[in-house]
Amino acid sequence: MIKGDNSFVPSVPLRIGVRGAGLDAMALLLTESGAVRGDGDVVFHGAPVHPSGTVRLTEAGGGTAWLDVGLNTIEDRITRVLVVGSTAHGTIRDVAGLSVEAFAPDGTSVARYDVTDGAGETAMVLAELYRRSGGWKFRAVGQGYANGLAGLATDHGVDVADPDAPQASLPSRTPPAPVAPVVPMAFVPAPPAPAFALPQMPPVPPAGPVAPAVPVSPAVPGPLPYGPAYGPGWSYGPVFAPYTQIGRDNDVITVSGLPPGPVVVQLDVQGDGYTGLVVLDRRNKEKEYLVNSTEDDFRGRVLATVPEKGSLRLKLEAEGPWRLEVSPLAAARRLTEEAVAYRGPEVLLHTGGVADLAIHYGGDDNLIVNVYELAGHDDHTALPRDENLVNEIGKRRETVPLPQGPLVVQFEAADGPWKARLKRV
Repeated sequence: MIKGDNSFVPSVPLRIGVRGAGLDAMALLLTESGAVRGDGDVVFHGAPVHPSGTVRLTEAGGGTAWLDVGLNTIEDRITRVLVVGSTAHGTIRDVAGLSVEAFAPDGTSVARYDVTDGAGETAMVLAELYRRSGGWKFRAVGQGYANGLAGLATDHGVDVADPDAPQASLPSRTPPAPVAPVVPMAFVPAPPAPAFALPQMPPVPPAGPVAPAVPVSPAVPGPLPYGPAYGPGWSYGPVFAPYTQIGRDNDVITVSGLPPGPVVVQLDVQGDGYTGLVVLDRRNKEKEYLVNSTEDDFRGRVLATVPEKGSLRLKLEAEGPWRLEVSPLAAARRLTEEAVAYRGPEVLLHTGGVADLAIHYGGDDNLIVNVYELAGHDDHTALPRDENLVNEIGKRRETVPLPQGPLVVQFEAADGPWKARLKRV
């Protein structure tokens, strides 16, 4: 895996190997609020076993520590398990061979992340296990903290011994203290983003059939330069008339007749509950998750690829009426120097020169931003490998450099309102 990647892992007892000479490993068990409930939810050298017995830390020597995590027995109130590393001397960049690897009970490796971009931090969230769709996923996080373990722990509700110290140690406890009760958090609704107001969709009778899909216009063989309808300066990917379908609740959507290549899928759901969108392969097996969200009234745009042979098939999980549209990549919005408000995942294009991308994120969960550099990439049936620009958690302001276009800038995860604009183009 590379930073920002995630994949499902089996919901069984996993053994997580944390490798790196001079690195201290630990785990934080978090609730939906993103914080521990008390000292009992911190597993480290001073308290190597969680009170429930579901997470245990052992030192194997030779720069390797093991975290045994019983995913099938973790309390329901625990939604995330952070795998953390810290240094008492030196920084994360000084830790040679730093990696995190998850093993199933039979010894099979199910996920691995080699940390290669450590800098001057002294503590880092290396990876996380988190609940999704009734199962568990492993994410390569790589989020460092320049203010060390004290800053990382404080951000997740841990009462450190000395929060002003540059590398405070966690309180030791023998035996582990009982878990403190959860303190309810007040919910403050985020201000609505006008650019993301849901369109009015025709009512769908609860027991009636799914509304028929809008027919697809004959596809134009591609790749071809885009016309004025999509703006100048972009000539990557197939050309076709957008495909639209409306429906209600769970469904499998087949989009036929489109030329192969990357496309933008926009999904609007009116209702609460879980929203999931996954690509099905030729064997009708789940191949790639495009949407995993618990946001009410979900709306977002994601990247998908029409296969060279066959149709684009999507499995949708939703509660309520929905609208799905598949458009050419060139129909995505352009980045400009004017700040625009968004909400949810998005696909943006940059066609200009070297610039900085300013982002103001107002959500509480992961913000993951990737970029696809298209210069010199002549295969219009697939995107090049992406590069991760941002992988952070919670509200923040970021400014990241962008190389010269053409680029696809993908906000892969952004459950919350955000703004973006170009600077110093």
